[in-house]
Amino acid sequence: MDIIQHSIAVGKYLVSPLIKDPDDRRFSASVSIRSGRGSGMHDRVMRFTPRFASRGAAVRYAIDEGLGWVRERTAPRARCAA
Repeated sequence: MDIIQHSIAVGKYLVSPLIKDPDDRRFSASVSIRSGRGSGMHDRVMRFTPRFASRGAAVRYAIDEGLGWVRERTAPRARCAA
């Protein structure tokens, strides 16, 4: 598995695409989402089932999914009016 050198820092998160070289000419994608430092560091890795014809397509998919996950957790919450 290759860690692509195009990690993206978003607030307290570091999103890093992980691409596996193909055995069957199709690339697989995962993404690491890291937060915290030292003993308080947390790393979430998501693996995806789609396979891709190119490394670039796999990288884009992993980054898009990782950034989507971060956006869901950092978006301002709507408050309900009482």
